[in-house]
Amino acid sequence: MRRSAARGAVRAGRRPAALPACRAAVLALLLSVGAAGCSGAAPGESTLRSGASGRGDPGTTASAGPTTPADQPFPEVLAVELRPTADGYDVVVTISSPYDTPERYADGWRVLGPDGTTLGEHELGHDHATEQPFTRTQRSVVIPDGVTEVTVEGRDLVNGYGGVTVTVAVP
Repeated sequence: MRRSAARGAVRAGRRPAALPACRAAVLALLLSVGAAGCSGAAPGESTLRSGASGRGDPGTTASAGPTTPADQPFPEVLAVELRPTADGYDVVVTISSPYDTPERYADGWRVLGPDGTTLGEHELGHDHATEQPFTRTQRSVVIPDGVTEVTVEGRDLVNGYGGVTVTVAVP
């Protein structure tokens, strides 16, 4: 399973020359964690990724992340399960959005094919401030023949799509 954050991305090879020693050590650690997360997952294993831009662009980046839940710009998809049905697949999604309030909350997710095509979207009509993380099911998502994996990306009411995603193999 791979996991990386979508906020404050640090890219290899782009380091200011006058970086203090402690920041350089943290940068090196983040880059090594990000590189370790780039290895392939075993067949059937979930893979966590991040959308670097908040628009669903795939990325493998490292970050120290938000300092408080209110600083978290996007929900994090923690787990995804695909259950075959007669009409397609039920997609069971667990999301964490510790910043949830009635004014701002995780308001949905989308299921993406490997090429970025949206295969399904699910809307959540209210916050889940007292239920974190939470799990919901999207019914009857049609996944075309030949698609071997899908990625689920969360959506924030204010900031849109982004954050930690999960990629799972299609059974």
